[in-house]
Amino acid sequence: MALPRSHQAAYTPSEIEFLAGDEDILIIPTHSMSKLQFIGGTYGPFRPPLKAKVPLWLALMLKKHHMCHILAPEWLSIVEHVYEKSRQRAHKVTLDHLKKMLHDEENEAEFSPLPFHYMEISMMLLESAPEDVPNSEQVRRYLKDLRETRQSKARAGLSVLDDRYLGMNNLSLMEINEIRPFFSRAFLEMRKLSVDNAGEQPPA
Repeated sequence: MALPRSHQAAYTPSEIEFLAGDEDILIIPTHSMSKLQFIGGTYGPFRPPLKAKVPLWLALMLKKHHMCHILAPEWLSIVEHVYEKSRQRAHKVTLDHLKKMLHDEENEAEFSPLPFHYMEISMMLLESAPEDVPNSEQVRRYLKDLRETRQSKARAGLSVLDDRYLGMNNLSLMEINEIRPFFSRAFLEMRKLSVDNAGEQPPA
């Protein structure tokens, strides 16, 4: 659902990525560092191999300088093995977060709840730190299918648009940004038609 320049919404994709850069993410520093002070806050100190939570923009900056490994968010994982302990024994459980998200999206009428910046975060990680995203190529395919499924739902929602309400919950910021120009224009036109039709009705 790429938009021509004349129909772009208030935010450009790069501006949305900038906003997503404030989302927190876990890193494992590869070097010991004292506290880092910025206008937006102070982070650290960093001591490998201890995990640290930092904004995504800082994680990408440290990654660029080979000073950390980024821990991809749990929802961006294809396969995760965990061990659950019962009274008798421990057994392995496989969690496939991204596959489950795609399955829910394909089988539910409503949009599945996803992180508000899931598109931007996943794109930035796959572009700047693909080696830190396990099974990155498979993750790309799942994300492509997920995005196309949600775009199809958005088009279906716009097809039943009325002049009072558009019921689309759980959209990400990038998705809202993409449909806003179409929705705003259609909504205004429908409101005009509704007012005109009401004015043409004979008095009771």
